[in-house]
Amino acid sequence: MTVGDYAQLAKTEVHFDRPDENNKWVSKLAGSAHAVLWAQYDAPMANGRFPLVIYAPGQSSVAWDNADLCEYLASHGYVVIASPSLGKSTRDADDNLDDIDAEAADISFLIDYAKSLPDVDMAKVAVAGWSWGGISNLFAATRDSRIKALVALDGSMRYYPGLIKKSGNIHPERMTIPLLFFSRGYLSLEDWNRYATADNEGPSVLNAWTHGDLWMIHMLGMSHPEFSSMYQRASSAQKFAENQMEDYGRSDANASYALVARYTLGFLDAYMKGDTGAVAFLNDSPVAHGAPKHFMSVDFRPAESQP
Repeated sequence: MTVGDYAQLAKTEVHFDRPDENNKWVSKLAGSAHAVLWAQYDAPMANGRFPLVIYAPGQSSVAWDNADLCEYLASHGYVVIASPSLGKSTRDADDNLDDIDAEAADISFLIDYAKSLPDVDMAKVAVAGWSWGGISNLFAATRDSRIKALVALDGSMRYYPGLIKKSGNIHPERMTIPLLFFSRGYLSLEDWNRYATADNEGPSVLNAWTHGDLWMIHMLGMSHPEFSSMYQRASSAQKFAENQMEDYGRSDANASYALVARYTLGFLDAYMKGDTGAVAFLNDSPVAHGAPKHFMSVDFRPAESQP
């Protein structure tokens, strides 16, 4: 598979029989269309059953906006499935509960679909989501007990606690599954105040996550779009500069993304496969794994016992 092959998928994500020849992703990724990724068409199926990871993309985004991460997980023994982020009644999603519910329902639909696959271990299901996918996966996990772990790539569950409160039935304080949360670079109090609305003011989801293990990884040099490999590729020099964190450049963003992938794999191996080596990896200093100094911090808060 090449980047261009993935871009072509965008043409038929709504109608298989009516391709959208003007889909913006084809032009946005034209400069890297020939870049070769790891996935192979019609690759022979490995023997056995493997944990399932559902990937939930960013708001209104394509299913493959993190193809690099998804391929990486698949290459290490996971079945990875994704679908586009769609609104309840429109192609694009908006900042409202109906459209969060729509993506959450799609996540459960994909888990249902996975039951038909011969290589999936349905007892081991995790959901990873970037941005809006990182709030939809919380809604899905609250309602679908098959989901055993969550990964949020700068997920909106951190930034829209008001919507979670407004839902009336999403209670992070009751969640008992492990959560791996990656956050973007520094946001000042002034930044938080500037973005304040009724939708993003409310109790902190991460502070409330006390009955499930919480891994909080702060990626100091990553802006929000850099948690998506395809958005990184599509970003012009001007757009990169607008989102740039401090003096971290493009090569730093690439190195940081690789660390996000490694820690996502470590987390999933620890909780989906019971791999003691992965637990040790998570507990080691990032520098011990080749992370440059001043790139990231890792904090762990173990689950409290239920009252």
